[in-house]
Amino acid sequence: MEELYNPQQLEQATQEFWQAHNSFAVQQDDSREKFYCLAMFPYPSGKLHMGHVRNYTIADVIARYQRMQGRNVLQPMGWDAFGMPAENAAIQNNVPPAQWTADNISEMRSQLQRLGFAYDWDRELATCDPNYYRWEQWFFTRLFDKGLAYKKQAVVNWCETDQTVLANEQVEDGCCWRCHNPVVQRDIDQWFIKITDYAEQLLADLDKLDAWPERVRTMQRNWIGRSEGVSLSFGLPGGDPLEVYTTRPDTLMGATYVAVAPQHPVAKQAAASNPELAAFIEAQSQVKVAEADMATMEKLGMATGISAVHPLTGAEVPIWVGNFVLMSYGSGAVMSVPGHDQRDWEFARKYGLPIVQVIAPLDDERCDLEVAAFVEKGRTVNSGEFDGLDFEAAFNAIADRLESEGKGERSVNFRLRDWGVSRQRYWGTPIPIINCGDCGAVPVPEKDLPVVLPTDVKFEGVGSPLKKMPEFYEVDCPKCGQAARRETDTFDTFMESSWYYARYACPQNDQVMLDGEADYWAPVDQYVGGIEHAILHLLYARFYHKLLRDEGLVNSDEPFTRLLTQGMVLKDGAKMSKSKGNTVDPQSLIDRYGADTVRLFSMFAAPPEQSLEWSNSGVEGAHRFLKRLWKLAANHFAAGEPPPLESDSLDDNQRNVRRKTHETIAKVSDDYGRRQTFNTAVAAVMELTNALGSLQSRAGQDLAVEREALQAAILMLAPIVPHISHVLWQAAGREGSVMDAAWPTVDESALVKDSFELVVQVNGKVRAKMEIAANTDKATAEALALEQPNVQKFLQGVSVRKVIVVPGKLVNIVAN
Repeated sequence: MEELYNPQQLEQATQEFWQAHNSFAVQQDDSREKFYCLAMFPYPSGKLHMGHVRNYTIADVIARYQRMQGRNVLQPMGWDAFGMPAENAAIQNNVPPAQWTADNISEMRSQLQRLGFAYDWDRELATCDPNYYRWEQWFFTRLFDKGLAYKKQAVVNWCETDQTVLANEQVEDGCCWRCHNPVVQRDIDQWFIKITDYAEQLLADLDKLDAWPERVRTMQRNWIGRSEGVSLSFGLPGGDPLEVYTTRPDTLMGATYVAVAPQHPVAKQAAASNPELAAFIEAQSQVKVAEADMATMEKLGMATGISAVHPLTGAEVPIWVGNFVLMSYGSGAVMSVPGHDQRDWEFARKYGLPIVQVIAPLDDERCDLEVAAFVEKGRTVNSGEFDGLDFEAAFNAIADRLESEGKGERSVNFRLRDWGVSRQRYWGTPIPIINCGDCGAVPVPEKDLPVVLPTDVKFEGVGSPLKKMPEFYEVDCPKCGQAARRETDTFDTFMESSWYYARYACPQNDQVMLDGEADYWAPVDQYVGGIEHAILHLLYARFYHKLLRDEGLVNSDEPFTRLLTQGMVLKDGAKMSKSKGNTVDPQSLIDRYGADTVRLFSMFAAPPEQSLEWSNSGVEGAHRFLKRLWKLAANHFAAGEPPPLESDSLDDNQRNVRRKTHETIAKVSDDYGRRQTFNTAVAAVMELTNALGSLQSRAGQDLAVEREALQAAILMLAPIVPHISHVLWQAAGREGSVMDAAWPTVDESALVKDSFELVVQVNGKVRAKMEIAANTDKATAEALALEQPNVQKFLQGVSVRKVIVVPGKLVNIVAN
């Protein structure tokens, strides 16, 4: 082998070997245990950043390790190719989004290949390809036929900058998750999928995901937001009762008013004869406030002049229009208990409404409702026959009364709302619906799928060009044949990313959405991606998988068995970003140091779940280690073939080095497989290579021990630095690729020690340490411990009461 480490040369040669042998292509093989390893696919923005490198290196390390365990490993790659950035680039650069996207994919594919990731490129897909999204359209028509997809006018989150609707999950701190500009509320026709029908399943099945980070499961539980409460009715004169939901029926006797949303029918009815109220409602409809800001905004309201009848007392309570009530949540009406809800208290104080205490602290401490609402659970007061009850007893007693009188019932509510999937943008999957004046919404027949998105378009400013293309939207109704209009909204891009993992199983199949291979590969055994996708992507994918299951396309309940959420890449304590000007170009590092150095630094600098602080010296250190490894191997192989290793004839130093080899194998195997702490695995291999310096020569059993250690090191490093490991494996006279070699196994006999360090304590404090033979019996260990001079010093003038011997570890002498 060459004397000097030349990463560019050896990495190119290794990648040519992989390409020539189609090393990463896999097929279904029922005789082998499968392992599906997947990292969240990227948006094709043009160039990889260090976050990409870290994310994909983590997944590649896991995939290669599992392959060396003998499993049939699938690791695919594709492109989350639709979305608003392509439209913005089209406007800025006067380049069609399709061309911009294709160019970026080509560039990023080349970079991923340069990093040596073990992807089955035969399965590559892009979500903007009609061969992909036709099946998404087909599946949507199935959901429509089942009543799981529907269209309605709703108050939605609207991003003025991107001119599109956002799901609640896409609003972060009142701003658009992409452009970070404020989000407002707007009434608009919107397509929804009934994720709420699956709320119980989505919540219950989180308990099955014991290989997911608890933080992610908690975030999903909170977002689904299951609550147990009571749905109850306030009577209305001459009309249907006013329905409300509460989780605190124990406070019902303290309800002093009811608040309704400005869009509520009761508000509109009252406004018909009240110009002042009508003006207020109109003014509120013009105020665009993001849902996230509702809790902190100024509370405004106006009395309707209508009273509702309290379901238990029969007392009249006024109905107010409140700007803090959303028509899109529940019934658009809330029972207001200002004594025990801070929002209701603030509103009542502002408008002089009664505040009544009906809950007292359990510890009998005084609560001052002049200062704030008392929102804790306690015991009922001022509640008539319900006085003196704790929360649970009051909940049940009041719920029982309401149910017996037909004025309410126990119910379960969810914070989760149906998934709004339509967007008023161009670069996305066309929604396969035709809107007919006579027939309403009609799904596009299967024979006419896919509805292909036109790619030869020009952007003239704000809005989707599809709305200006009659050649696209003017069609005949499939039902009645009359002139109709094709839907010009496109799907939210989370539709594409919610099932791509399954399509990797059969990306070339043009006959069905998913075939038998999907059942073989699904679920994904290891998924890797950022914590920021805990709700945006992971909840939608879990829901979509259950829809696929119920359509008979997969036979599992969950899409991802094990989840690893990697930390961010930081520089000077801040997340790398173009806007901050603190990015590092991975390509320049690859050109200078080689892909293996970049991969090694990414894995060695921090555990996967923690943030990685960028360090130029760390990159250089990783490169120096690879050069030392290369030199060590070159000198070893130059010494010729070693004799067979004779474990029974090794001297003490050789046995110690060999023990170090097998201790390292045991540790690194656990680090890769169970703990997934690749930084400590690298550190352990580094220690092993350092330990080889204690061998006296490169001859005889010294050379044999070194060969065993060096081969183990090459195998253990192969998932992280596959190029240098491939070349060194072949230099050792091995055929084929190191990734197809078996993972090293521990020789338990090599771990046996001839001696160990015995710790001696007096009354729990360490007073001596000594090296003794491994086969020393307890009596001898006790005697040797008592003879130690420093132990004798602390036993003077006292009596030994007890001697506790822990075999192989310590002796504790109890004296007083």
